Amino acid sequence: MPLRCVRICVYLRNLRLVLLLLLLSANLHSAEIVEVRKIWDQAPHNAFTSLVRFRSRWFCSFREGKAHVSPDGAIRVITSSDGRDWESAARLSSATADLRDPKLSITPDKRLMLTAAGALHQPAEFKHQTFAWFSRDGHTWTEPQPIGEPNFWLWRVTWHGREAYGVGYDTAGRNRSRLYRSRDGARFTPLVETFFDRGFPNEASIIFLKDGTALCLLRRDGDPATAQLGKARPPYRDWAWQDIGVRVGGPNLICLPDGRIVAAVRLYDGKTRTALCWLDARSGRLTEFLTLPSAGDTSYAGLVWHNRLLWVSYYSSHEGKTSIYLAKVKLAEKTRAVAQR
Repeated sequence: MPLRCVRICVYLRNLRLVLLLLLLSANLHSAEIVEVRKIWDQAPHNAFTSLVRFRSRWFCSFREGKAHVSPDGAIRVITSSDGRDWESAARLSSATADLRDPKLSITPDKRLMLTAAGALHQPAEFKHQTFAWFSRDGHTWTEPQPIGEPNFWLWRVTWHGREAYGVGYDTAGRNRSRLYRSRDGARFTPLVETFFDRGFPNEASIIFLKDGTALCLLRRDGDPATAQLGKARPPYRDWAWQDIGVRVGGPNLICLPDGRIVAAVRLYDGKTRTALCWLDARSGRLTEFLTLPSAGDTSYAGLVWHNRLLWVSYYSSHEGKTSIYLAKVKLAEKTRAVAQR
């Protein structure tokens, strides 16, 4: 066979391989909304969700109030056996604070843990104090107990083994955040005194990969307002940071069983929306792959992987009233061919 023909054959073979890999990669990142349903709208304003599956039931927490910011903020916890029919499990309120951004997690001893910040009614000694509640069944909760430090909003708690981690951001205008750790969920002490201190860092989500690596997606609202991706290895005292070049709100991360990482965020690039994005931990790149029905006052999602679907709680005002929604999303499975590239 002439050399020119051999080269053409090799070129065509390589081209077919490239096209196959591109097709597999496109399929890998495809997503389909199976269902979206409104699950709560009883308060004038319903927002800032969290979602867990506990004792074979769904539990979703969020804030109820008269407005996005109002002194009457209370925590509502609702529950469902199937994700379709929901009922109230508890309502937690405070006479001295607007309770904000409630987050659910499951402790190592199989209790529900709920954390939220109290925006203290002024005049008061501090602006904010984070609180924790615990429950064996999601209906009966302990009295609130303060965790962390005053004026450090411990926005989300993530359990890793028998330890809990959370980023607390300064609400007294000092442009800094701290990484906290707890061995019992009740006493949080700083693990990293200065976690990130540029561009007004605030809301953050931490996940732990199978190899022990910790990732943190951190919101900023300064100049610039682009989010940061932090990485660390045990004992999680030394963090390396990348600017992902995108402004986000209400970040939440989940690592799928196949190792892919999904970030749920509010995006601001011309149209505010709740978006699901792939996060490339190596490059720090955030790629939107699905926009949930949403607009205006929206986002702050809860994420759970269950029965080969991604379940997403979030809030939105695209139908007029700010309400709580639950989406079920089907993601293309990671094929062996793509995994071996």
